[in-house]
Amino acid sequence: MTAPPNSSSFDVIVVGAGIVGLAHAYTAAKRGLRVCVVERDAACIGASIRNFGFITVTGQAPGDSWRRAMHSRDVWQEIAPQADIDIVHRHLWLAAYRPEAHAVLEAFMRTPMGEACQLIDAAEAQAKAPALHLAEARSVLFSPHELRVESRTAIARLATWLARAHGVTFRFGEAVLEVQTPRVRTSRGELHAERVVVCTNSELHGLFADRIAAHDLTLCRLQMLRVQPEAGFRLPGAVMMDLSLVRYEGYSTLPEAAALRERLQQEEAASLAHGIHLIVVQSADGSLVVGDSHHYAAAPEPFALEEVDRLILRHLRSTLDLESAQIVERWNGVYPSSKTTPCVIDAPDDATRVVLVTSGTGASTGFGIAHDVFAGW
Repeated sequence: MTAPPNSSSFDVIVVGAGIVGLAHAYTAAKRGLRVCVVERDAACIGASIRNFGFITVTGQAPGDSWRRAMHSRDVWQEIAPQADIDIVHRHLWLAAYRPEAHAVLEAFMRTPMGEACQLIDAAEAQAKAPALHLAEARSVLFSPHELRVESRTAIARLATWLARAHGVTFRFGEAVLEVQTPRVRTSRGELHAERVVVCTNSELHGLFADRIAAHDLTLCRLQMLRVQPEAGFRLPGAVMMDLSLVRYEGYSTLPEAAALRERLQQEEAASLAHGIHLIVVQSADGSLVVGDSHHYAAAPEPFALEEVDRLILRHLRSTLDLESAQIVERWNGVYPSSKTTPCVIDAPDDATRVVLVTSGTGASTGFGIAHDVFAGW
């Protein structure tokens, strides 16, 4: 996937080969444009491969985020088989253990976003999803929208497919030093394009640092685990629980969420302080990807906290009917974060866009964002 030696002019140059960059490359290529993706590392090793691979729709903020997630889900569903990307499982099961959590789910079901979902009583959900531990649950929200890919392999396969099927040129191991569209100066020379999209994720102090600074972003570090359950253990889909209802804006902005937040502050203060909410997904080998936490800083320390892992594992065991849960991997991820917007789309000039997902939802909304960027360009 390297560029021909004399190939230096394109219709669109995308800076960054994470999922947001690849989504823009795909969207441009679908429009018949000649695309080049420039990535400073030899492969994508950032947040795009350090996540759940969970395309989350239900619970996204109402409006643009939910609409973009639905679009992205549709794109993933269409291109995954073409790009040899397995959809490992589908659906979301969100268990409500507290009456206040059940009230939030009831309120969510009255919103337009709840239309295709089901609110199931705990006994019925237990029969349909025996892997869940629902003895103390009040209800379970079932969503048909979600799907899950293995992000570690999906990103590389998506890039390979874009090169093979859509003629996208990739230049890995090449840093972009300056963008003055149509000129792009890199560590290897100079490229040219009519339009440039900069998707550099957590690199806030490089390209267009002054423009990015105006959006008052910080960085979020998260902790995640890979856990090996007993042989034969199978999830019915992605799993969440009460803590997610005070984090995802599709739930947390509902008036009913205030009472749940107050109770959780009394009962789960440590988890809230570490920004923990449980997500569990399963890989093809049976292992579970489990997380996560959220710590914010201008320069997050790279050191993982054992207390955070213990809290995440406690929530895991209280939500799933597990006999064993052996940790086989630990890792951190970092992404840009904003208190005011889930996504920054900045226009330094008519031919340049800076696009940063600031809510940790790149896999879930990236294709929808890219669609909007090109539709409005």
